[in-house]
Amino acid sequence: MYKPTEYNQLYSLVNRSGFSKVNKRIKSAQECLFPRLCALCGASGRWGRELCSGCVQDLPVIKVACCQCGAPLSVPGVCGRCQRRPPAFASTIAVFHYLPPLDGLVKRLKYKDDLYLARLLGGLMADRLDVPDTQVPDIIVPVPLHVRRLRERGFNQALELARPIAERLAVPLDWQHVIRSRATDPQSDLPAKFRSRNVKGAFAVTAEFAGQRIAIVDDVMTTGHTVNELALALHRKGVANISVWVCARAVFGG
Repeated sequence: MYKPTEYNQLYSLVNRSGFSKVNKRIKSAQECLFPRLCALCGASGRWGRELCSGCVQDLPVIKVACCQCGAPLSVPGVCGRCQRRPPAFASTIAVFHYLPPLDGLVKRLKYKDDLYLARLLGGLMADRLDVPDTQVPDIIVPVPLHVRRLRERGFNQALELARPIAERLAVPLDWQHVIRSRATDPQSDLPAKFRSRNVKGAFAVTAEFAGQRIAIVDDVMTTGHTVNELALALHRKGVANISVWVCARAVFGG
């Protein structure tokens, strides 16, 4: 097996050659001859993606949210929870509400091995982030899975979502120096009051990030305890500023 550094070397060699340009032309021709189908209704996709124009309109976009934790609000500002107890991260951009039909796409990605949906959802996140008012970080860090969960699932959905974002924004992606050092129960299985304790001390950072600005990427954010614990671990390694980018924001109701 190749080591991560060897993968990076191979990737650089391909980019320096003419293969990447040829590959783009082949991909463009394939999409013209065999257009992608909408992942929701089966119609022909638009703009080279697995969504038709009608289903794009059905996606539950978050229009107004807390600028710090991304919780949906009726007016712009900082929510009462963040005012009372500010999190360890400075800001959050959550693209969608965790509601139909978006929640079904996320579940298919995580539990049905529909890995192509990571490219779709990551691309939609990149659309939202690739705007002038986004504070572009120095590094993007996906929320890591514990090695046991990674073996079970076969991939880390946060990493796969982060790939198209990193490519679009031209920001380095670091998945090697942040690990989930302790196996935890799925947060979705726990009441809110137990979630903070469940992820306490779950992350380890194996490199120094002094003065760096980092964006944490994940699929769904509910109470925010997971990304907050990861942010605390990163701050201990000298990170200057942390933002959180998530595909969907859920509101815990119990």
